[in-house]
Amino acid sequence: MSISIIGAGAIGSAIARKLARHGIDATIANSRGPQSLQDLVKELGPHIKAVSLQEASQADLVFVAVNWDRLEGALKDLGPWNGRILVDANNAVEVPSYQAVDLGGRASSRAVAEWAPGARVVKAFNHLVAPLLDADPEAEGGRRVLFVSGEDAAAKKTVSDLAERLGFATVDLGGESEGRLVQFPGGPLAILNLVKFG
Repeated sequence: MSISIIGAGAIGSAIARKLARHGIDATIANSRGPQSLQDLVKELGPHIKAVSLQEASQADLVFVAVNWDRLEGALKDLGPWNGRILVDANNAVEVPSYQAVDLGGRASSRAVAEWAPGARVVKAFNHLVAPLLDADPEAEGGRRVLFVSGEDAAAKKTVSDLAERLGFATVDLGGESEGRLVQFPGGPLAILNLVKFG
């Protein structure tokens, strides 16, 4: 399974570091092009390569972690998705005010699905702040919890299996609407640092 990351900010870089530490090959892209990522790629080692957005979008599993105000534009010219998995690691929040974006009652991953037609969208990797996402998931004698939600059970299992391989304990929240529980700001599970024992 090929893996890529679109977005090289705090969350995207934390995901890339986690994959690199576990020897998992992936590509990473941003809006400024592969050349702008050379320092990051050098830091991360041989498992992570910088590519164009179009190249990144062709992976079997694509993480997208982009500021919300640029997300629609980042996804607009990518695809076709053809049933590939898109991991929505974003939060519908305005920066720098950290006010929630008005989505008219929709879950944020519904908007992402509309911007990436044909993708199997799974909400995950968005509820933890970047330093916790980057930290060792083994904590307090257990494993840090990572929530997943979405409409496609097989896609959720693929994302959950990858997260477990990275050391997290996954909790399936349910469908797309349950993903609102982890949306920041406002979701009751957002930015909670939970540990699962056993």
